[in-house]
Amino acid sequence: MRTVTATTAAVTAALAAGAASVAAGRLASDAALKAPPGRPLPTEPRLTVHGTVAGQITLTRHLASLRPGRYGLAGDGSHAVVGPVLPGDRHPADAVVRRLERVTHGTLAPGDKAWLTPNLYVGNPGTALGLRYADVQIPGELGALPGWFLPGPRATWIIAVHGLGATREHALNLMALLHRLEFPLLALAYRGDAGAPRPPGGLRHFGETEWHDLESAVHYAVEHGARRVVLLGWSTGATMALRTAARSDLRDHISGLVLDSPVLDWRTTVRALAAARRTPGALLPLAVRAAQGRTGLDAARPGAQDRLDVPALVFHGPADTVAPWRLSRRFADAHPRLVALHTVPQAPHGAMWNAAPDRYEEALRRFLTPLA
Repeated sequence: MRTVTATTAAVTAALAAGAASVAAGRLASDAALKAPPGRPLPTEPRLTVHGTVAGQITLTRHLASLRPGRYGLAGDGSHAVVGPVLPGDRHPADAVVRRLERVTHGTLAPGDKAWLTPNLYVGNPGTALGLRYADVQIPGELGALPGWFLPGPRATWIIAVHGLGATREHALNLMALLHRLEFPLLALAYRGDAGAPRPPGGLRHFGETEWHDLESAVHYAVEHGARRVVLLGWSTGATMALRTAARSDLRDHISGLVLDSPVLDWRTTVRALAAARRTPGALLPLAVRAAQGRTGLDAARPGAQDRLDVPALVFHGPADTVAPWRLSRRFADAHPRLVALHTVPQAPHGAMWNAAPDRYEEALRRFLTPLA
């Protein structure tokens, strides 16, 4: 009897431990599968505001606050734009002084928590940039998809699609340039975004199902006069662009891809986001398995790409902790005649433009000119 009791207790303990592990893996996978649009990814640290004076802001010293370039600084109820780290010896030992370009809304007081974001602008193309645009509704697989359309005289449209933790406001960073280059631009909100249909189960699929929404935007563009389309995507939006270019029944209309911080292996991104939530290393494989089980993603070929038939410009850098740069390097090496890799050092995920906007825009202009 004692043996039976001991065996039963051991089995019960093992089952309980297994159930706890499954629950932990499921919770850890939420960091990627339920990343809310417009909120920072867990890889982005909260910085403390130490103080502001005219044209300057002092932030917690961190690798993030030392990044080169220009960023949005978002807090709960506030948004500002910060420029580069200021030179000289004015920096406290535990803080960094950056240029404060403007406070878009709200206030920044000592002790406030904030995080850097790629979004320099908030609002819409009219309020943020003074550009003429129209709100459009695009028929999608799950329902109507909101979009901003900016007209232009060219027959080649650009369709911009954001990635993890972002919204279509991300495209505002490039709208002034694309407007000067006279491209019609469609900035898409897709399943899971505000005003768009809810994804099945409320889960993100790293572009593997969301690409159907981008395909719907291509249909919309062609039906409204586009002869050719360039797909511009960040993060999982870049994955959506790759899938659409390979699988859409209108792929012959797609003439080029611009991929910023592309997620080429969903498993590494799940692990990175789960680890950023301080998930123990031993549980990271469980997070990957939980993500696969909840979404049906292919774990056997997670980074495999469909056939590439059009030119692609890839912006990426080794400092990306969400989507490894080495995979973009491998992707470029595998398609030497079609892919140009523009390496951006010290830039976080989805913020290649922010770290070096002039170089980014010149590379983009050179790529788009022959496609127009």
